[in-house]
Amino acid sequence: MKKLAYSLAIGVTSLMAGLSSVSSAEWRFNNFLPETRPESAELERFVADVNTSLAGENQLKLYSGGSLGLPNTDTLRFLPKGNVEMSLMWANYLGRDAPALSSVVVQGTISSIEEFEKALPVVREIYEEEFTDWGVSSVGYVAIPMLSVSVFCRDEAVNTIADLKSKKLRVWARDQVETFTRLGVAAQIIPQEEMYVAMKTGVVDCALYPALYAHTVSLQEVAKYASFLYPMASGPYVIGVASDRWAETDEKTKKAISVAADALWKRTNQYDDDYERELAARKKLVEQGIVWGDDFSKDDRTLFVSSVTETWKMLAEEAGGKAPAYRERVLKALGR
Repeated sequence: MKKLAYSLAIGVTSLMAGLSSVSSAEWRFNNFLPETRPESAELERFVADVNTSLAGENQLKLYSGGSLGLPNTDTLRFLPKGNVEMSLMWANYLGRDAPALSSVVVQGTISSIEEFEKALPVVREIYEEEFTDWGVSSVGYVAIPMLSVSVFCRDEAVNTIADLKSKKLRVWARDQVETFTRLGVAAQIIPQEEMYVAMKTGVVDCALYPALYAHTVSLQEVAKYASFLYPMASGPYVIGVASDRWAETDEKTKKAISVAADALWKRTNQYDDDYERELAARKKLVEQGIVWGDDFSKDDRTLFVSSVTETWKMLAEEAGGKAPAYRERVLKALGR
């Protein structure tokens, strides 16, 4: 019996060691975007490509929709510490800890694909430099489409800046708060996972959001009206790994991730059909009950761009450090 117990103990110990090894080999990939977002589907493909290359070693597992309970605004706090092996990052969410990042590309300042393509290489360089300073290696990028941002409202149509001044507006980044405050509009940051309830309960009257992604957060269920306000280019999402972990990673894993990341960038860094996708999204929203109104006027859009431009300069100066130089590098790339 003693021999049997000893053998069982050794077996259990070996099994636990094996499980521990499997667990430690898994790389958890934190994705704050909902599973329904197109980018999440692209990340699933990226993960599948990496895992196929590794054939069972250091497998990646994607956790979407914030399911790991890691706030996207805290990425520069939890990722370098190793709380998760890999994470999606978006610079505009990280301004609290890294103010310079939030002023690299202020949404609304780049309004054409031609300008956007000129700026992207410089933006990627800046992101890589800044994240390195935070102990994070940028191992991949996901391009964001050239989006059309609209104002979605609960109870009545709003398609002028003047009417928007009487509403409480949901936005998702500080630069938007500053821009709309300059225009006399009360704006507050509400995470997208809380936006549905905020609209439904009247915490806000309207929400700024791209029509292309509105269905992924069921915005059509809590908003009845929508009107286009401005085109928006954004810096890409970044796939980050703690720099010390990346330095210790074996070359086979690094190569698998890098090759899959290059393919991911090539797939997503395409903008030819963005407008057609936008129109299709609007049509679907109308079929689901949204009343799509007239665009904000050219004068209102010009006023908005003027406010955004002032915000960009102000944020860069306020952030100090490298922020003004980052802004100048992007402006130079744009030919401004």
